[in-house]
Amino acid sequence: MPSPLLHRDQVPTDASLVSALLAEQHPQLAGCAVVPVTSSGTDHDVYRLPGAGGPDGPGLAVRLPKIAWAEGQAALEARWLPALAARLPLAVPRVVAAGRPGCGYPFAWSVVTWLPGRQADPALDDDERTATDLAGLVGALRELPPELSRLGGPPRRGAGRRGGPLEALDEQVRTAVSSLGDRVDARAVLRCWDRAREAAPHAGPPVWAHGDLLPGNLLVSGGVLSGVIDWGSLGLADPAVDLLPAWNLLTGEARARFRAELDADDAAWERGRGTAVHQAVQALPYYWDTNPPMVAQAQRALAAAVDGV
Repeated sequence: MPSPLLHRDQVPTDASLVSALLAEQHPQLAGCAVVPVTSSGTDHDVYRLPGAGGPDGPGLAVRLPKIAWAEGQAALEARWLPALAARLPLAVPRVVAAGRPGCGYPFAWSVVTWLPGRQADPALDDDERTATDLAGLVGALRELPPELSRLGGPPRRGAGRRGGPLEALDEQVRTAVSSLGDRVDARAVLRCWDRAREAAPHAGPPVWAHGDLLPGNLLVSGGVLSGVIDWGSLGLADPAVDLLPAWNLLTGEARARFRAELDADDAAWERGRGTAVHQAVQALPYYWDTNPPMVAQAQRALAAAVDGV
């Protein structure tokens, strides 16, 4: 079954399109079973190819951008994930093949290794082990050199984008809160946002960051974090951007452990809280009628961020 449409200009896909693209561009994968993957993801439709890549492996996955803004993510992952994979404590996908527009589909696309596991769930994975493992991932990213070998400079998360200065996101936040009307406590949300916006900026150079550590991008296997997917927001950024799980996944002692492991000072913590507010209020009006799991995640994060401010 094709996934529901989330965007006005979204290009619909289905399993027959995937089969046609593989037959046309990667005949070695032609004839593979193509299984749609149910997900609340907003940028890509994902189809699993179970058994592809070897009979004993977990298989591969085809990722098709839903909309034009996501098209460059495959190239970003293909360039940078091989350099990062061996340096990180959790598994990351590997791009094994690139696809070009074809069969009526207009975007570049990719085939990646399938990582086993389920998406992280706040009801199941809000514990100190998760907090420690997440902090290990974020810490490992922060320790990476700004430039890796021959690859040159990585992308930089600048003004107007998540991971850049919060002040540049002020108009986006206020517009979104206004559009939400009585669906949120606007006064409380803006009080929380203003406190974050007034926090001291990051004083050092930007660091490597995933940029989108939401529960749907974290995989759990055997009860522990095992992998991280969807690296399309990867880049050099304010390190506070990767504090997102504190409000999207963790509570109580687990949240405190995450903060302590990363030695986040008050200013960084407030900027991280502001990042969570920005992500949530952007998602809520946009996906209110089309993506219930994303709306629930955003509501939970917004409530956690505002609580106690």
